[in-house]
Amino acid sequence: MCGIAGVFAYLDVAAPVDRGELGRMNDRMAARGPDGDRLWTSPDGRIGFAHRRLAIIDLSEGGAQPKHSADGALTITFNGEIYNYRELRAELQAKGYEFQTESDTEVLLQLYADCGAAMVGRLRGMFAFGLWDARQRRLLLARDPLGIKPLYWADDGWTLRFASQAKALLAGGAVSSDPDPAGIVGFHLLGSVPEPFTVWSDIHTLPAGTTLTVDATGPGAVQSYYDVAGALAARAGGPTAAAADARRQLAAAVHDSVRHHLVADVPVAVFLSAGLDSGALLGTMAQLGARDITAVTLAFEEFRGANLDEAPLAAEVAARYGARHIVRNVDRAEFERDLPAILDAMDMPSIDGINTWFVAKAAHEAGIKVALSGLGADECFGGYPSFADVPRSVHWLRPVGWLPGLGALVRRGMTAAIGAGLGVHPKTAGLLQYGGSWAGAYLLRRSVYMPWELDDLLDPGLLREGLRRLAPLRRIGATLNGGGSLGDFDRVAALETSLYMRNQLLRDADWAGMAHSVEIRVPYVDPFFLAALPPGDVLAGVNAKAAVADIPVPPLPAASRERSKTGFVTPVGRWLREAGGGGQGTMNLSVASRDWALRVWQAGWPGPAAV
Repeated sequence: MCGIAGVFAYLDVAAPVDRGELGRMNDRMAARGPDGDRLWTSPDGRIGFAHRRLAIIDLSEGGAQPKHSADGALTITFNGEIYNYRELRAELQAKGYEFQTESDTEVLLQLYADCGAAMVGRLRGMFAFGLWDARQRRLLLARDPLGIKPLYWADDGWTLRFASQAKALLAGGAVSSDPDPAGIVGFHLLGSVPEPFTVWSDIHTLPAGTTLTVDATGPGAVQSYYDVAGALAARAGGPTAAAADARRQLAAAVHDSVRHHLVADVPVAVFLSAGLDSGALLGTMAQLGARDITAVTLAFEEFRGANLDEAPLAAEVAARYGARHIVRNVDRAEFERDLPAILDAMDMPSIDGINTWFVAKAAHEAGIKVALSGLGADECFGGYPSFADVPRSVHWLRPVGWLPGLGALVRRGMTAAIGAGLGVHPKTAGLLQYGGSWAGAYLLRRSVYMPWELDDLLDPGLLREGLRRLAPLRRIGATLNGGGSLGDFDRVAALETSLYMRNQLLRDADWAGMAHSVEIRVPYVDPFFLAALPPGDVLAGVNAKAAVADIPVPPLPAASRERSKTGFVTPVGRWLREAGGGGQGTMNLSVASRDWALRVWQAGWPGPAAV
């Protein structure tokens, strides 16, 4: 796990690579890699790479980067971990390839030499990398299938730049900080910025599961090699298993994924909540023979004695599987002290990530470099209300959706009623207009604001241009295009995985974890794991969300099964309200999200302040 950056002056008339710029980009990512800091530029000065190293696999100098092939023709700067690198290495050795190190990075170089850009389909892990092929004079950028590791790029028509953080591109000094209306509107709608946009017009996100090739003519078209909906459709086409067989298949998939995610040359810990998902990870780690496991749990005085208090039940689970348990208490004073650092580390505005910031901080304090997280289980196993709400909305409201203009008319009338203070939730106004389509129903379920609510928050011109370029309904609907006739469960799984998980949860896990030099691994976010699961309707039929409790031996305690789901929450809403003199009560989650969104926006992001 690292920070990477690069500059490719692809036009002959472009200025050569400035090592000072590379250095500034690398310095901005210092927390991502405290174990090493290197720059490399080609002899002709046309391309340069930077790397910040967090040593996890092959702790020797053999794992240092940027790394070159033995003949010097290939050079790579790589962020992430390849969990099946040993299997790939053995295959390549059988073909005659020779290795000088024990690193997964060298496997990437040799695999590219063997099969070119098609290598990405062979990789099991989380990754983003830039690979320079000196013979072809071609740069390959790639990002893992589900978007665990970020990669941002900017092109001015002469030179292409890339980095693990958008703010690192800005720190180099050659990329404009002009705002992007699409990214700004996307944040206000959803609480995160949907890829491929950022909040800066000249900086783009390389989408998950894609590659980008750059040669002397500049960047080509982004090429997709993985599609979530398509992968779920392929899985759904498999044989239907009986309930008992499906549970065994689920358990085997979890065991296999956790085993791969334990590949490391340093100890692997776990972020432990009171929920089933992280408890199943801990139990599986112990069952697979992991020893001296450390489990880290957050606690808040505001939650003590209530269902939101994770610590007591997490302690019971940790004791059950013999883990060393760290309970880290966080209070409002620490939140306020950390807030400037949080906003500085936050690479893209987000209404989430505070929980991950503090649990990663606790891990760093304990000397932990790597921790497993239960992130992604809800998307796999149907753990969100959206798995019931979105299909119900579509099936109930689609029959009346054909009436032209009726939804918009009802929405305008209800908006006026809501404005009169009748106590109706603002989203209710959009039910008829949006609720009859998969994209519209999902937007209603996941949005912080709906489009018509942004009139009071954003400049009319910026809002109009942002909505035009973002095209939220079309963009949401496009995530289902490769899914054919997916069932209801898999449709929602594809939406949540491709949108909420990718643009918010995974991005937050990256910036918040890396700010403390902690690598967060997510065994439930793995295309090999998704392919090994039963079809979605089968998962729904066996209640996979509850079935994970039986995966470890011994299974999770009864208290874990009986506890109602709360999510990984913090009292941020209450803290913000108290800081504003609003009293001591706990805030409604949607109100807290809106208040936090405003606080983030007022912290200096580009574009007009939302007031």
